[in-house]
Amino acid sequence: MRSVRRPVGPLLVSLSLIAASAACSGDGGGEPASATSASTSLASSSAPAGASSAGATAPRVPVGPSEPRPARGSVEVVRTLEHDPTLFTQGLQVVGGEIYESTGRYGGSVVQRRPLDGGDAVTVKMEDDEFGEGLAVTPDTVWTLTWQNGVAHNRDPQSLEVRSEVGYQGEGWGLCSDGSGLVMSDGSETLTFRDPVTFEPTGTVTVTSGGTPVRNLNELECVDGDVLANVWMTDEIVRIDPSTGEVTAIYDASGLGRPRPADPDAVLNGIAALPGSENVLVTGKLWPEMYEVRLVG
Repeated sequence: MRSVRRPVGPLLVSLSLIAASAACSGDGGGEPASATSASTSLASSSAPAGASSAGATAPRVPVGPSEPRPARGSVEVVRTLEHDPTLFTQGLQVVGGEIYESTGRYGGSVVQRRPLDGGDAVTVKMEDDEFGEGLAVTPDTVWTLTWQNGVAHNRDPQSLEVRSEVGYQGEGWGLCSDGSGLVMSDGSETLTFRDPVTFEPTGTVTVTSGGTPVRNLNELECVDGDVLANVWMTDEIVRIDPSTGEVTAIYDASGLGRPRPADPDAVLNGIAALPGSENVLVTGKLWPEMYEVRLVG
């Protein structure tokens, strides 16, 4: 099902899982983030993920009976890179030879820019009452989200310092840039398209898998006209057609990051396309590694 929206350029989406989440108090909780309260809705970054990080079988993205139904695929590791295990990864993007990363948790959220292959990082701390979420880099701006503050930060791409703030309705989860606009998730099955300069909404689309809504859409990466998305509380990445909202593929990444860190919140989260390659970087919250992977299937 699709709502009125502008045409979008290249992007990739990830599907969200229905969840199993009512019992786990997951983000979205089966309702759009804007309709949930802080007492009942936990951020993609804050609610315990339980079995998902402990190595037991995690929930899977639902697939309904309607056509078209997404293909199920896997990830193939090309190489392994180091990742700071103190970073509670929320947003991830590679621009040129640098990686931009935003992290969560109250009192510890940061935005960072560093060389992809290692080196000194520029790190800017967020306010203690801000829980950092997704990030998107445009030619002249780094946009970062906050979970429940309803505020997006317009940052200088080099210094990462905040230049201005823009308010939005509902929760902030994931964000990506398709080259002409922004795509944002709020933990529900809805993606919102936004102007890259004003951050004003320009349309929405409902994400479905075989006709079934996919909730808990989290970190996003826009790639080649699609949107790739982490689905919170799963070990799966979904590919979304932003023009229809349909999930076209689901990739199993459960083999990555093993053994997982002991922290129950150390779940799969973070997707970044590699310029000049069909491969993507994938990591998780508090993981000591990032993986360059090929999406198979």
